[in-house]
Amino acid sequence: MYMICGLGNPGRLYEKTRHNMGFVTIDILSDKFNIPLNKLKFKALYGEGTIGGEKVLLVKPQTYMNLSGEAVRPLVDYFKIPMDKLLVVYDDIDLPLGRTRVRRGGSAGTHNGMRSVIYQLQKDDFARVRIGLGPHGDIPLDRFVIGRWTDEERPVLGMACLRAADACAVFVEHGVEEAMQRFNGLP
Repeated sequence: MYMICGLGNPGRLYEKTRHNMGFVTIDILSDKFNIPLNKLKFKALYGEGTIGGEKVLLVKPQTYMNLSGEAVRPLVDYFKIPMDKLLVVYDDIDLPLGRTRVRRGGSAGTHNGMRSVIYQLQKDDFARVRIGLGPHGDIPLDRFVIGRWTDEERPVLGMACLRAADACAVFVEHGVEEAMQRFNGLP
């Protein structure tokens, strides 16, 4: 079984904010592959279904961003998800606006949600899809990431989430290398 986890903050207050790119991507996958997010357990909203004939768990942690690992670890443990079948999707201020990047592992960088996931799993050898937010200029980082998409960002970030969802499907069907080749660097 594969697990695709999109990081974000729960609740209407945070819908369509920059920090919820992972949640938006999971919603796209849920719609595209008819996988309802209808279970609330392990501090997460999740659903089970299939992508390309493979069993998949779509996950949206309900812990708020900085504690995301508290939802990811119990699901990984319960469903016995191997690290090579775990994929985490999240926003990244270190990538240009709208850029997608697939990686097979690595550090959390500046992202507190990923820090929590890595800390809880005690591993960083799982795949991830990062969606670029670009620089935050003079806006304090915490305000920038929980800010709503601007009119100029909306089409760019919307397309980035669609590409991220496609990258997730390719990861499940063909592996991380194929996803990296097909989606890294796309604006």
